[in-house]
Amino acid sequence: MQVIETLAEGLKREIKVVIPAKDMEDKMNERLADVKDKVRINGFRPGKVPAAHLKKVYGKSIMADLVNEIVREQPAAILSSRGEKSATQPEIAMTEDKDEADKILAAQQDFEFTLSYEVLPPIELKSVKGIKVTREVIDISDDEVNEQVLKVAESARAYETKTGKAANGDRITMDYVGKVDGEAFEGGTDQGAELVLGSGRFIPGFEDQLVGVKAGDEKTITVTFPADYPAKNLAGKEATFDVTVKDVAAPGAVEINDELASKLGIESADRLKEIVRGQIESQYGSLTRQKLKRQILDQLDEMYKFETPNSLVDAEYNGIWSQVNNDLAQSGKTFEDEDTTEEKAREEYKTLAERRVRLGLVLSEIGEKAGVEVSEDEMQRAIYDQLRQYPGQEKQILEFFRSQPGAAASIRAPIFEEKVIDHLLTEIDVTDKKVTKEELLAEEEGEAKAETKKAAPKKKAAAKAEAVDAGEGEEAAPKKKAAPKKKAADESAE
Repeated sequence: MQVIETLAEGLKREIKVVIPAKDMEDKMNERLADVKDKVRINGFRPGKVPAAHLKKVYGKSIMADLVNEIVREQPAAILSSRGEKSATQPEIAMTEDKDEADKILAAQQDFEFTLSYEVLPPIELKSVKGIKVTREVIDISDDEVNEQVLKVAESARAYETKTGKAANGDRITMDYVGKVDGEAFEGGTDQGAELVLGSGRFIPGFEDQLVGVKAGDEKTITVTFPADYPAKNLAGKEATFDVTVKDVAAPGAVEINDELASKLGIESADRLKEIVRGQIESQYGSLTRQKLKRQILDQLDEMYKFETPNSLVDAEYNGIWSQVNNDLAQSGKTFEDEDTTEEKAREEYKTLAERRVRLGLVLSEIGEKAGVEVSEDEMQRAIYDQLRQYPGQEKQILEFFRSQPGAAASIRAPIFEEKVIDHLLTEIDVTDKKVTKEELLAEEEGEAKAETKKAAPKKKAAAKAEAVDAGEGEEAAPKKKAAPKKKAADESAE
């Protein structure tokens, strides 16, 4: 077998592989000898089939198997012998001419194919001792815990049917039918819907017009959908809702006690407070880590400058750009609405993709040299978390992970990255700084606004490309449900 390098330009490589017809024929004859005693052909006793007849019957299929095996196994062996790692799966090209293919299968012509790929750039790791970061930490006050516990209690409070008019704070149960231009629209109808007046869950103006209604009342409400409403067919349009009030209920007293905790499946009020405190600490801890990670990656970005494989950058960029366009479509906005142009946005996201790929390669090298590994238990837990998001589809999801190696890699990558960050935190200079809740959040909001202004119509796309951007105060995109409910806002607030 001849291996000839035909291109070495930057990170690009092209390799021509030639396997002489005689070598292919010898391999075929070895296979034919192996099957000679196993095949059964009418007219011949077992093991007595002439070699020429075996070749005539099985030669082409055996050669086809050999070609497939060579194409499947040799690229990895060739790269290994060259001491190279391919950024992506090498592209393989071979003849598409039927006559040439037939000659190859008949061992009358050399078998040739070409490998095209980009190599991963060599990375010489630098000392991280000079990296200095500040870890912002806050003390969780009892007042903040009690405030959150009170919200939990309010969400679990009991309501009791009352006679008379509904006031703010009361819960009404209703049926409604929404119409635009006299026609009912999809998603604008509900029965037995519950709404606490003054909660702000429905579109502006809807709840105000229900103050004063009584059980049994029928009322037509007129509202205008916000101009940025996610359902484009309703955005900015006037709509009417025919409402039938089924029940009006007054809120019961809010009491934080063991009885409330029991309703929530918790053993005591003290335990409820512990859980709430833990949730608050987790939220702030996540925010603190994001900012800490950003500092580390920013400094690594300054330390390492090298050519990145175009194939990896293009894949990263395409994922970001797809998300950007999805976000714009959902919001009904254009690049101009976001104070940019498509051309500028493309440039910004290309730069972001290059940074993400470069840092990914650096973190991978650091992790490999430090012996960082993702355990099987960690992978199983991560996959289980994925399964929980798709109830009823667990079997299909598991099969997907088994059949698609890339799917498992997408689960492993973020776990590995976080473990490398944990490793770096043991090597670099970390200074803790006490801050208030307001300082932590205010600074983060400022960074988020600056990042949005600099790069993107939607920071969510950047978050997908750059892990450190995730969760920096970006609200969940509103759901495309043409109903008066502002569910997306409710979910992001939670």
